[in-house]
Parts: sequence; C-alpha cells; structure tokens
Amino acid sequence: MAKPASPSSPRAAGRGRTVEESSAGGLVIDLVRQPPAVALIGRLDKRGQLSWSLPKGHVEPGETDAQAAVREIREETGIEGEVLADLGSIDFWFMSERNRIHKTVRHFLLRATGGELTDTDPEVVESRWFDLAHAEEHLAYPDERKLVEAARSWLAEHPQGTA
Repeated sequence: MAKPASPSSPRAAGRGRTVEESSAGGLVIDLVRQPPAVALIGRLDKRGQLSWSLPKGHVEPGETDAQAAVREIREETGIEGEVLADLGSIDFWFMSERNRIHKTVRHFLLRATGGELTDTDPEVVESRWFDLAHAEEHLAYPDERKLVEAARSWLAEHPQGTA
C-alpha cells in the first residue's frame, strides 16, 4: 500500500512526493530435498543481466504481511508454503517518476508444502531451487543474504519446527 508523504514534508518539496510502500515475501525452503533447498527468482536488472532474489510483492488491502508473503511466493514460484518464522524487514529508498519511494519489505521463512516450481509470473525470468547451504552466494542483494543466514540460524535453533 502506498501512502504519500505530507505535502509540507521537506522531502516532498520540489522533488515530487515521498511515497511509502509495503511488500512482503521471503525464503521458501523444501525440507524434503536433501540437502534442503530454497526457491529463488531471477529477474533482469537494469543492465539486462539475470539477478537472483527472494520472491516478494505488494501487500494487498485486507491482507496481513504473512498472507501476502504466502501469496507472492506462490505467484512468483508456484510453490505453496506455510510460515515458520518472521525473518524481519528490509527498507530502502529509490526514485520512480520523480517520486522518492520508501519501501519496506517484510520477509518470512516458509516451509514448502506443495506446488511445482514455475516461472510463469511475467515479472520472473527464471525460478530455481538452490541448496540452502549456498543460497546466499547467488543472491544479488546483501540484505537478502543476511536473511538466508537468519533462516539457517532459526532452523538450527528450532529443529522441532521443521518436522
């Protein structure tokens, strides 16, 4: 959901407006695979190169962050999942059409419960399973690499939560 900043905000003056956006997504793990694997999505970056990231997208009205994460992961990877843990949020700023966008993305750890890996979402060029032990090596963004480490730590501390 996007919320414009107050027109009197110093950030809004002379540079378009500041818009707040919320998204949710996360790391979906297949614990049946040996070794365990996570689904990542590939999109083309500004240079036209494939860039791997975690699936995520906008939170729809009436949806919780966790519900949005489950839906976005299903839409972008084809994998159904259930939330195991909240991995935290990443926030960043960028420009779009003269507006300053402040985006907050809440990430969850999900256990894969069904579905089949696909790349039918028009925003996704490719989706692929990567071994959990090496997944961060493929991710384009340092903050997402930290989320993989947080997921591994959570899984090590909660083995009963993965059964």
